[in-house]
Amino acid sequence: MASLWKIVDFCDEHLRTSDIADSDNALNGLQIANSGKVTRIGAAVDASTRTMREAVSRQIDLLIVHHGLFWSGLRPITGPLYRQVRLAFDHDLALYSAHLPLDAHPKLGNNAQLAAAIGLAKARPFFEYKGTPIGMRVRGEGSTAELVSKLEQALDGPVKAFLFGPKKPKRIGIVTGAAGSEIHRAAAEGIDTFITGEAPHWAAVAAEELEMNLLLGGHYATETFGVKALAEHLSRKFDVPWEFVSAPTGL
Repeated sequence: MASLWKIVDFCDEHLRTSDIADSDNALNGLQIANSGKVTRIGAAVDASTRTMREAVSRQIDLLIVHHGLFWSGLRPITGPLYRQVRLAFDHDLALYSAHLPLDAHPKLGNNAQLAAAIGLAKARPFFEYKGTPIGMRVRGEGSTAELVSKLEQALDGPVKAFLFGPKKPKRIGIVTGAAGSEIHRAAAEGIDTFITGEAPHWAAVAAEELEMNLLLGGHYATETFGVKALAEHLSRKFDVPWEFVSAPTGL
Protein backbone atom coordinates (compact mmCIF):
# COMPACT_ATOMS: atom_id res chain seq x y z
CA MET A 1 0.00 0.00 0.00
CA ALA A 2 1.27 3.49 -0.85
CA SER A 3 0.22 7.05 -0.07
CA LEU A 4 -1.80 8.78 -2.77
CA TRP A 5 -0.32 12.13 -1.77
CA LYS A 6 3.27 10.91 -2.09
CA ILE A 7 2.53 9.50 -5.53
CA VAL A 8 0.82 12.73 -6.62
CA ASP A 9 3.69 14.88 -5.32
CA PHE A 10 6.18 12.69 -7.17
CA CYS A 11 4.20 12.82 -10.43
CA ASP A 12 3.71 16.59 -10.24
CA GLU A 13 7.43 17.16 -9.71
CA HIS A 14 8.68 14.49 -12.12
CA LEU A 15 6.33 15.59 -14.93
CA ARG A 16 6.67 19.31 -14.13
CA THR A 17 2.91 19.77 -14.33
CA SER A 18 3.05 23.33 -12.97
CA ASP A 19 5.73 24.39 -15.47
CA ILE A 20 4.34 23.05 -18.74
CA ALA A 21 1.57 25.11 -20.34
CA ASP A 22 -1.44 23.18 -21.60
CA SER A 23 -5.11 23.63 -22.39
CA ASP A 24 -7.04 24.78 -19.33
CA ASN A 25 -9.38 21.84 -19.81
CA ALA A 26 -6.49 19.38 -19.51
CA LEU A 27 -6.40 20.11 -15.78
CA ASN A 28 -3.14 18.23 -15.28
CA GLY A 29 -2.59 16.58 -11.93
CA LEU A 30 -4.97 14.99 -9.44
CA GLN A 31 -8.54 15.40 -10.67
CA ILE A 32 -10.29 13.20 -8.11
CA ALA A 33 -8.87 12.25 -4.71
CA ASN A 34 -9.61 9.11 -2.73
CA SER A 35 -9.13 8.26 0.95
CA GLY A 36 -5.37 8.50 0.48
CA LYS A 37 -4.44 4.84 0.01
CA VAL A 38 -3.19 3.21 -3.20
CA THR A 39 -2.99 -0.57 -3.51
CA ARG A 40 -3.17 -0.93 -7.30
CA ILE A 41 -2.43 1.51 -10.11
CA GLY A 42 -4.24 1.51 -13.44
CA ALA A 43 -3.21 3.23 -16.66
CA ALA A 44 -5.62 4.27 -19.42
CA VAL A 45 -5.55 6.71 -22.31
CA ASP A 46 -8.93 8.27 -21.48
CA ALA A 47 -11.00 8.91 -18.37
CA SER A 48 -14.43 7.54 -19.21
CA THR A 49 -17.21 5.56 -17.62
CA ARG A 50 -15.88 2.48 -19.41
CA THR A 51 -12.29 2.80 -18.15
CA MET A 52 -13.40 3.77 -14.65
CA ARG A 53 -15.80 0.83 -14.37
CA GLU A 54 -13.08 -1.50 -15.57
CA ALA A 55 -10.65 -0.02 -13.05
CA VAL A 56 -13.16 -0.61 -10.25
CA SER A 57 -13.71 -4.22 -11.38
CA ARG A 58 -9.94 -4.80 -11.13
CA GLN A 59 -9.75 -3.21 -7.66
CA ILE A 60 -7.65 -0.32 -8.96
CA ASP A 61 -7.73 2.68 -6.64
CA LEU A 62 -5.55 5.09 -8.67
CA LEU A 63 -6.23 5.50 -12.38
CA ILE A 64 -3.67 7.46 -14.41
CA VAL A 65 -4.92 8.85 -17.73
CA HIS A 66 -3.69 11.02 -20.58
CA HIS A 67 -7.05 12.66 -21.25
CA GLY A 68 -8.95 13.65 -18.11
CA LEU A 69 -12.60 14.29 -17.31
CA PHE A 70 -12.91 17.96 -18.21
CA TRP A 71 -12.09 18.32 -21.92
CA SER A 72 -15.48 19.84 -22.68
CA GLY A 73 -14.87 22.62 -20.15
CA LEU A 74 -16.82 23.92 -17.19
CA ARG A 75 -20.14 22.12 -16.81
CA PRO A 76 -22.58 21.06 -14.12
CA ILE A 77 -22.09 17.69 -12.44
CA THR A 78 -25.02 16.00 -14.14
CA GLY A 79 -25.43 13.20 -16.68
CA PRO A 80 -22.22 11.38 -17.63
CA LEU A 81 -20.01 13.58 -15.40
CA TYR A 82 -22.21 12.83 -12.37
CA ARG A 83 -22.03 9.12 -13.21
CA GLN A 84 -18.23 9.22 -13.42
CA VAL A 85 -17.74 11.27 -10.24
CA ARG A 86 -20.16 9.11 -8.27
CA LEU A 87 -18.43 5.96 -9.54
CA ALA A 88 -15.11 7.29 -8.26
CA PHE A 89 -16.53 8.34 -4.90
CA ASP A 90 -18.47 5.11 -4.35
CA HIS A 91 -15.38 2.98 -4.99
CA ASP A 92 -12.63 5.20 -3.55
CA LEU A 93 -11.05 5.63 -6.99
CA ALA A 94 -8.53 8.44 -7.46
CA LEU A 95 -7.90 9.92 -10.90
CA TYR A 96 -4.66 11.55 -12.06
CA SER A 97 -4.36 13.13 -15.51
CA ALA A 98 -1.21 14.08 -17.42
CA HIS A 99 -1.56 15.47 -20.93
CA LEU A 100 1.27 17.56 -22.44
CA PRO A 101 3.54 17.04 -19.41
CA LEU A 102 3.48 13.34 -20.28
CA ASP A 103 3.90 13.93 -24.01
CA ALA A 104 6.95 16.04 -23.33
CA HIS A 105 8.77 13.87 -20.79
CA PRO A 106 12.18 12.86 -22.21
CA LYS A 107 11.99 9.27 -20.91
CA LEU A 108 8.44 8.39 -19.89
CA GLY A 109 6.66 10.49 -22.51
CA ASN A 110 4.57 9.17 -25.38
CA ASN A 111 7.00 10.45 -27.99
CA ALA A 112 10.17 9.22 -26.31
CA GLN A 113 8.60 5.84 -25.62
CA LEU A 114 7.33 5.46 -29.20
CA ALA A 115 10.75 6.38 -30.59
CA ALA A 116 12.33 3.71 -28.40
CA ALA A 117 9.67 1.15 -29.34
CA ILE A 118 10.53 1.45 -33.02
CA GLY A 119 14.26 1.30 -32.34
CA LEU A 120 15.14 4.93 -32.97
CA ALA A 121 17.90 6.10 -30.64
CA LYS A 122 19.25 9.52 -29.68
CA ALA A 123 15.89 11.28 -29.83
CA ARG A 124 16.02 15.05 -29.38
CA PRO A 125 13.27 17.52 -28.42
CA PHE A 126 11.17 18.84 -31.28
CA PHE A 127 7.94 20.72 -31.97
CA GLU A 128 7.58 23.47 -29.39
CA TYR A 129 4.14 24.23 -27.98
CA LYS A 130 3.61 27.16 -25.60
CA GLY A 131 7.31 27.25 -24.85
CA THR A 132 7.88 23.51 -24.35
CA PRO A 133 9.11 20.98 -26.94
CA ILE A 134 6.60 18.14 -26.76
CA GLY A 135 7.76 15.92 -29.66
CA MET A 136 10.93 14.08 -30.59
CA ARG A 137 13.12 14.14 -33.67
CA VAL A 138 15.52 11.39 -34.63
CA ARG A 139 17.91 10.56 -37.42
CA GLY A 140 16.53 8.02 -39.84
CA GLU A 141 17.90 4.51 -40.07
CA GLY A 142 16.92 2.17 -42.89
CA SER A 143 14.09 2.46 -45.39
CA THR A 144 10.62 3.92 -45.11
CA ALA A 145 9.16 0.44 -45.60
CA GLU A 146 11.17 -0.84 -42.62
CA LEU A 147 10.03 2.12 -40.53
CA VAL A 148 6.36 1.47 -41.34
CA SER A 149 6.79 -2.21 -40.44
CA LYS A 150 8.43 -1.39 -37.09
CA LEU A 151 5.72 1.16 -36.34
CA GLU A 152 2.95 -1.36 -37.04
CA GLN A 153 4.64 -3.88 -34.76
CA ALA A 154 5.02 -1.33 -31.96
CA LEU A 155 1.40 -0.20 -32.27
CA ASP A 156 0.06 -3.71 -32.89
CA GLY A 157 -2.08 -2.36 -35.69
CA PRO A 158 -2.13 -0.81 -39.16
CA VAL A 159 -0.49 2.46 -40.11
CA LYS A 160 -1.86 4.81 -42.77
CA ALA A 161 1.21 5.69 -44.80
CA PHE A 162 1.32 8.59 -47.27
CA LEU A 163 4.72 8.02 -48.85
CA PHE A 164 5.67 11.11 -50.81
CA GLY A 165 9.06 11.63 -49.17
CA PRO A 166 12.43 9.90 -49.36
CA LYS A 167 12.64 6.11 -49.40
CA LYS A 168 15.37 6.40 -46.79
CA PRO A 169 14.28 9.04 -44.26
CA LYS A 170 16.97 11.23 -42.74
CA ARG A 171 14.98 13.44 -40.35
CA ILE A 172 12.02 11.82 -38.57
CA GLY A 173 9.65 13.83 -36.37
CA ILE A 174 7.31 12.20 -33.83
CA VAL A 175 4.34 13.94 -32.21
CA THR A 176 1.75 11.47 -30.95
CA GLY A 177 -1.98 12.15 -30.94
CA ALA A 178 -3.63 14.56 -33.38
CA ALA A 179 -0.69 16.56 -34.75
CA GLY A 180 -1.24 15.89 -38.44
CA SER A 181 -2.51 19.43 -38.95
CA GLU A 182 0.98 20.63 -38.01
CA ILE A 183 2.64 19.05 -41.05
CA HIS A 184 3.74 22.45 -42.40
CA ARG A 185 5.47 23.23 -39.11
CA ALA A 186 7.22 19.87 -39.23
CA ALA A 187 8.38 20.57 -42.77
CA ALA A 188 9.67 24.01 -41.73
CA GLU A 189 11.81 22.27 -39.11
CA GLY A 190 13.40 20.09 -41.77
CA ILE A 191 11.44 16.90 -41.09
CA ASP A 192 11.07 14.59 -44.10
CA THR A 193 9.03 11.87 -42.34
CA PHE A 194 6.34 12.84 -39.83
CA ILE A 195 4.86 10.27 -37.44
CA THR A 196 1.67 11.13 -35.56
CA GLY A 197 -1.68 9.62 -34.65
CA GLU A 198 -4.26 11.27 -36.86
CA ALA A 199 -4.61 14.09 -39.37
CA PRO A 200 -7.25 16.05 -41.29
CA HIS A 201 -7.86 15.17 -44.93
CA TRP A 202 -5.88 18.12 -46.25
CA ALA A 203 -2.72 16.93 -44.48
CA ALA A 204 -2.43 14.00 -46.89
CA VAL A 205 -2.56 16.47 -49.78
CA ALA A 206 0.02 18.65 -48.04
CA ALA A 207 2.33 15.66 -47.59
CA GLU A 208 2.43 15.19 -51.36
CA GLU A 209 3.01 18.90 -52.01
CA LEU A 210 5.77 19.01 -49.40
CA GLU A 211 7.32 15.74 -50.64
CA MET A 212 7.12 14.26 -47.14
CA ASN A 213 6.21 10.91 -45.65
CA LEU A 214 3.21 11.12 -43.31
CA LEU A 215 2.63 8.09 -41.08
CA LEU A 216 -0.60 7.92 -39.06
CA GLY A 217 -0.68 5.27 -36.34
CA GLY A 218 -3.94 6.25 -34.65
CA HIS A 219 -4.56 8.82 -31.92
CA TYR A 220 -5.35 6.21 -29.28
CA ALA A 221 -2.65 3.72 -30.25
CA THR A 222 0.17 6.28 -30.26
CA GLU A 223 -0.80 7.54 -26.80
CA THR A 224 -0.83 4.29 -24.86
CA PHE A 225 2.92 4.44 -24.27
CA GLY A 226 3.21 7.29 -21.78
CA VAL A 227 0.59 6.16 -19.26
CA LYS A 228 2.03 2.65 -19.32
CA ALA A 229 5.57 3.91 -18.75
CA LEU A 230 4.49 6.22 -15.93
CA ALA A 231 2.43 3.53 -14.19
CA GLU A 232 5.28 1.03 -14.45
CA HIS A 233 7.71 3.59 -13.05
CA LEU A 234 5.39 4.33 -10.12
CA SER A 235 4.88 0.61 -9.52
CA ARG A 236 8.62 0.09 -9.05
CA LYS A 237 9.13 3.20 -6.96
CA PHE A 238 6.17 2.73 -4.60
CA ASP A 239 6.00 -1.08 -4.65
CA VAL A 240 2.40 -1.43 -5.80
CA PRO A 241 1.16 -3.45 -8.80
CA TRP A 242 -0.10 -1.81 -11.97
CA GLU A 243 -2.01 -2.81 -15.11
CA PHE A 244 -3.23 -1.25 -18.34
CA VAL A 245 -6.93 -0.66 -18.91
CA SER A 246 -7.52 -0.98 -22.64
CA ALA A 247 -10.40 0.95 -24.19
CA PRO A 248 -9.54 1.72 -27.83
CA THR A 249 -11.68 4.27 -29.66
CA GLY A 250 -10.83 3.18 -33.20
CA LEU A 251 -9.35 6.61 -33.93
